[in-house]
Amino acid sequence: MGGPGAADADGGRVEPRGPGIDAARILRESGALLQGHFVLSSGRHSDRYVQMAAPFQRPAVAEVLARGLAAAVRAAGVRPHVVLGPALGAIIPGYELARALGVRSIFCERALDGRFALRRGFTLAPGEPVLVCENTLTTGGSGLEAMAVVRAAGGVVAGVAVYCDRIPDPARVFDVPYVALTRLSFDSWPAEECPLCRAGGSAVKPGSRPAPVE
Repeated sequence: MGGPGAADADGGRVEPRGPGIDAARILRESGALLQGHFVLSSGRHSDRYVQMAAPFQRPAVAEVLARGLAAAVRAAGVRPHVVLGPALGAIIPGYELARALGVRSIFCERALDGRFALRRGFTLAPGEPVLVCENTLTTGGSGLEAMAVVRAAGGVVAGVAVYCDRIPDPARVFDVPYVALTRLSFDSWPAEECPLCRAGGSAVKPGSRPAPVE
């Protein structure tokens, strides 16, 4: 397959979820929906990728998306005091969501051992309710890691909010309220089962996490 490029929802299913906002249209028009051969942050391969940096490079667009997700968070009855977005990709989306909710924004980042940790003086009060924010989730792995950081710091995970949900069954992954602005249903495969690789294609890694060394 050729190099990555902007794609619409053909070959996949995009469901707008945020109240009063056409998130699917915003993602398409901002060039966030890419088609090609990609390595996702989970390590799985896919012919589709959601580049959330595209809409979030424009503050006015980021504000619209964040307000839509904030409305969904409130509708779900989630009342956080803090929004935590894992670095690097969720720092700005998490900040914008916190701004829309009127709460504090912090982020976790990977330490030298590769694990997420709170640094830069970020702390949580005992029992402080924290909403974990992600830009995109495919398996939920990074969200679970961020939840572990919150709990280790003494906070309480009030829920998980994501702008683009690609998890087939979030209820099987998370034990807290889960709120998504948009759901995308695109195929993905374990690297060793990727049909694009078998056809001789080479995957690119557009996300912020380094690709695994083979």
